[in-house]
Order: sequence, then structure tokens, then C-alpha cells
Amino acid sequence: MTRLIFLGPPGAGKGTQAQTLAAHLNIPHISTGEILRQAMQEQTPLGIKAQSYVNSGDLVPDQLVQDLVQERLHQPDVKSGWILDGFPRKVTQAAFLEKLLAELHQSNERVVNLDAPDDVVVARLLARGRKDDTEEVIRHRLEVYRADTAPLIDYYGDRQKLLTINGDQSQEEVTDELQKIIAD
Repeated sequence: MTRLIFLGPPGAGKGTQAQTLAAHLNIPHISTGEILRQAMQEQTPLGIKAQSYVNSGDLVPDQLVQDLVQERLHQPDVKSGWILDGFPRKVTQAAFLEKLLAELHQSNERVVNLDAPDDVVVARLLARGRKDDTEEVIRHRLEVYRADTAPLIDYYGDRQKLLTINGDQSQEEVTDELQKIIAD
């Protein structure tokens, strides 16, 4: 049973690799951004709450994101495994997730840290050509990522759950490396 949490800076290829691997393993790719958008689109009670934060330009609070993840991990399609992308982002969220997975009898997850140098990530994100992806904004996002998420690397490393993969290689090479790790 494959249960993976993907970590890595913006532009490291987490979403792409998570989708590829999820399709290969026939398990759901659970992106917290996607869950959030879907809940808002479907106007679920949590989606309506989230929409009010999004409309005012605020970050969706941790508790609301945790509630969305909890709701998603209770759905029947996750019984055979899952890949979680975009959550947790902080140690407090990781502690919440650890407790939730124990309650759901879904522990034994592994954490994949897709690492790539800042200059590589900046170049990739600039190449996407999104209006809000200026070099200054991207470098700020990387600083925030490193400040918030770096402690997660230690958190999962201390629990012997962390696998680090070099994200500064071709998409195919990263996919091959991931598939080898999963097969072990």
C-alpha cells in the first residue's frame, strides 16, 4: 500500500511527479489546492467557509485546510493508497496528519522531498510565464517555503520517513528514481 507525502519548493515538480506516479500506481493524487478549489466550486460547507477567505485575499486558515484533508482521507478511494501534495506545510500540520492517519489506520506513509536549487526553480517558474511569477515574488515564495517547510524535513527525517530525490534532473529521471524507491 503506497501512501506518500510530497514536499519540495514551488517549481520542483511535485505536482507533475505526483500525478504521474498516482496514475502509474492507480491511486489518488490529493492536492490540497485542488481539494480547496473543488470544495469551493461544489459549495460544500467547508468550501463556502474557504471562499470567504479567498475572496478577501487571505490565506485559508490551517484548521480549515486540515478539515478538508480529513474529509478527503475519509473517502473510499484512498483505501488502496494516496499521494498527498501540498500538505503538510508546517510541523503543526504534520503532527495533525500523523494523529489523523493513526486514527484512520493509514500510517506507514513515506515522505518524498523533491529538492532543487533555487536558481533552477526560479528559471522553471519564470518559464511558465504566469503574470504573478516575477523573480522577486518567486524568491520570496522560496524564502517562505524554506522557513515554513524546512522544519518538516527534520520532523520526518527524525521519524525515518524521509526520502530525498534530486529534482534537478529531467522529468523522466525523477520519475524513474521515484518508481525505484516505491518498489523497494
